[in-house]
Amino acid sequence: MDDPQYLTIGKISGVFGIKGAVKVFSYTDPRENILNYPVWILRKHAEIKVVNVLGGQAQGKTIVATLAGTIDPNKAAELNGWEILIERSQLPPVAADEYYWADLEGLSVVTTLGVPLGIVDYLLDTGANDVLVVKGDRERLIPFLKEQTIHSVDLDKKLIVVDWDPDF
Repeated sequence: MDDPQYLTIGKISGVFGIKGAVKVFSYTDPRENILNYPVWILRKHAEIKVVNVLGGQAQGKTIVATLAGTIDPNKAAELNGWEILIERSQLPPVAADEYYWADLEGLSVVTTLGVPLGIVDYLLDTGANDVLVVKGDRERLIPFLKEQTIHSVDLDKKLIVVDWDPDF
């Protein structure tokens, strides 16, 4: 299911309690936002399951969720390691100058002079700002700072233009 209409938003990382709740490692920001999606598509290898989220909450640094059909710890344990996906259409719209990370991954990156630097492999959250990890002739870490390093983003052309020294 490497279909662009689906996004991976987390992973089930364990069991919580005796009533079949699961621990969730959330990729959303803030991490509690994963609970805003009432239907999760679970995937492990080629196997797919659709589950309804009955409830959940933050529990320390993790999220705990109750899923339909996981009424005991043994059922919940069977879901350990499964990825959590949603349909892209479930995402709220973003402002004109904002982007979901998933939309930036895979875009080509060139300098303002047209020098190709590579492809966005993934992004990092450093706390201060997001960083593009660009893989080309070598790996480059480029801060996602609008009007400083990021000159333009064109999702239709799958292109990011950056003000960046190619030798750096």
